[in-house]
Amino acid sequence: MKFIVQWDGLPTAENSVIERFMKTGAQAPEGVKLLGRWHAVGGLHGFAVVEAEDTRGLAALSLDWGDLLTMSIVPAMTDEDLGAALGAHQAARK
Repeated sequence: MKFIVQWDGLPTAENSVIERFMKTGAQAPEGVKLLGRWHAVGGLHGFAVVEAEDTRGLAALSLDWGDLLTMSIVPAMTDEDLGAALGAHQAARK
């Protein structure tokens, strides 16, 4: 299943975030496959799209950075998945 991970850095965390990112490369934890990651220009804001079979790796990701970033992790759908869900919904309403 795909998830969207959004983060915002805590106001006093910039140097610590930079240091940790440069040291670790912000590798995804076991059980989480990073599909793509984008960072805002300026500030500590960004998002990633990841894939995971369960939430254990997502919890690890959140805990790994929770002291420096606030995170939001939500399920994501492709256009194809959404189209199928919408088609099923329309069919059920007829």
